[in-house]
Amino acid sequence: MPNRLIAIGDIHGYSTALAALLEAIDPRPEDVIVTLGDYCDRGPDTKTTIGILIELASRCRLVPLLGNHDEMLLEIVAGARFLIADWLSFGGNRTLWSYGCTSPEQLPAEHIDFLRGCQASYETDSHFFVHASYLERVPLAEQPPEVLRWESLRDRMPGRHYSGKTAVVGHTAQHSGEILDVGYLKCIDTYCYGGRWLTALEVHSGELWQADAYGRSRGEARRAAEGAD
Repeated sequence: MPNRLIAIGDIHGYSTALAALLEAIDPRPEDVIVTLGDYCDRGPDTKTTIGILIELASRCRLVPLLGNHDEMLLEIVAGARFLIADWLSFGGNRTLWSYGCTSPEQLPAEHIDFLRGCQASYETDSHFFVHASYLERVPLAEQPPEVLRWESLRDRMPGRHYSGKTAVVGHTAQHSGEILDVGYLKCIDTYCYGGRWLTALEVHSGELWQADAYGRSRGEARRAAEGAD
């Protein structure tokens, strides 16, 4: 079987959705899975989410990218206490609840080390992966961190990157629950924390997996809704 290159959108502590996707994907050792960042905040179980990802790295090649929520958490742990109020308002309080602690400094060292090991971007011959956005004429290695992790597609839709490669991004939640596909760019943050889906995309074949916060596939959730009518 050919190697698969699979991207997973913003998880935000929805470990049940992540576990359901991985069960459906059934990762193989030769697969590359790129997670686009924002593992923490908003959702109910950051602790289990990061634990799943740490275990996943033993089953396939995991390439975790750093999201803006993850970056903010790391900055607080490094001493930027002035960010705590903003972080809590962005969903950091739910991260603390999942660990049963009152301060980011109390999070397990293994989980902080996982976040510290996350990459800014990932690139193949045909695709590149970033958390948020990019500048069209700048090499990936030289992209500004604020663009890679913070810039919304609603504020600026980039053009095609000069490399000609297809961009796969997250960060800008698609409230419709549908992937934003403009040809040269695909945004797969499909708003799991807002009641839609966590999405995984095999970028070569286009195979798609989606699960909601309860771990139901999109088809299962649709059938459940139809049965309730």
